[in-house]
Amino acid sequence: MPPAARARQPTPSLAATAASGDARPLDARGSLPALREAAGALARKLPAGRSAVDVAGLDAEQLQAAVEGLLLGTYRFTLATAPEPGPSRIELAGADAITGAAEAIARGQLVAGAASWARTLANTRSNVKTPAWLARQAVAGLEPLGVDVTVRDEAWLAEKKFGGVLAVGGGSAAPPRLIEARWKPRGARQGIHVALVGKGITFDTGGVNRKPGAAMNTMYTDMSGGAAVLGALQAIAAARVPVHVTALVPAAENMLSGGSFRPGDVVRHHGGRTSEIGNTDAEGRLVLADAIAYAAATLRPTAIVDVATLTGAAKMALGLRTGGLFATSDPVAAGLLAAGEATGEPLWRLPMPREYDALLTSPIADATNSAGNPGATTAAIFLRPFARDVEWAHLDIAGPARAAADDGLRSRGATAFGARLLHAWVTGLA
Repeated sequence: MPPAARARQPTPSLAATAASGDARPLDARGSLPALREAAGALARKLPAGRSAVDVAGLDAEQLQAAVEGLLLGTYRFTLATAPEPGPSRIELAGADAITGAAEAIARGQLVAGAASWARTLANTRSNVKTPAWLARQAVAGLEPLGVDVTVRDEAWLAEKKFGGVLAVGGGSAAPPRLIEARWKPRGARQGIHVALVGKGITFDTGGVNRKPGAAMNTMYTDMSGGAAVLGALQAIAAARVPVHVTALVPAAENMLSGGSFRPGDVVRHHGGRTSEIGNTDAEGRLVLADAIAYAAATLRPTAIVDVATLTGAAKMALGLRTGGLFATSDPVAAGLLAAGEATGEPLWRLPMPREYDALLTSPIADATNSAGNPGATTAAIFLRPFARDVEWAHLDIAGPARAAADDGLRSRGATAFGARLLHAWVTGLA
């Protein structure tokens, strides 16, 4: 169990068994995403202790999806002293007759475990989850798998001129960090290096442009993009996927104090581009900008994909189940769309028409960070120049990153949307 997951209900053990008369049937009709959802819904109905689920007739691919759904459906995050008990063991009746069952079960456990870790990172409350805490969890959850994790502190960020991260984190007593996690196994496919960048705002008050109180209640999950890329990398490394991947998480708290940045300020990002601050609650794009610029200039990857709970506009446009996709590369966009369809984490591609570039005009800087509507599009246009000539995609997951109630394989709280999608996309590049 990852170190950050101690507060949640333990994951039940799985066992493949022969057919059992008391096993609960799992409806395998429809697509793999539908099967995962059915398994998640079934998992919520299982009693405490030992249960059996009938998986007879599934193939290995379906069995993996069922395992993912069962485990994600049993996920709970709780700090209660006496939490409601859940299943401790799930027997997969009929699995012993499925060719490749052991491997399929192992793959399902691996993917669900990484997504559960990402959920727990995002669900952990911000009185615990500082940028430094998040960095420690990345080290503990990734280094045992062979991932090289480097944590950059505020002195390094100042030296390298990460003006966006430093501005956003300047109002907090907990200083910002940049988490850089590198997976480059022997035999990695030549000519491919993917950079995954995740927004790591460990709490967001809105800063000087303070959010209403009710809007702050879920802001401990405002680093769900960072959790997604870390979870994806954990699954990639655990599966030994032969693709060079670097995950970057710029982590900061957007707090209100005498050190907070202000509307009207101008910040200089890594690489020199400047942003005029029109709204301190448009902070996510400022930290992403630094990390994307660093990836493009220093890492020189073949593609950059960033993930963020970035705009309420994306949530209003696409609802609570679909993420927004913006991309400068049709092949990258197509791969991400296909991965989202396969994993049940759907994306919808949105435009970045050049006629909206003028909305970002600032009289004093290269761009304003608060260009107005269409909000999801102008946020993406703000980020686009930082990727330079590298193929780039942006996932705005403000809607699907959080769930208000248990439903299918989603549990109330953070959903880890994007973690399984990115793992599937990178696996497809191998």
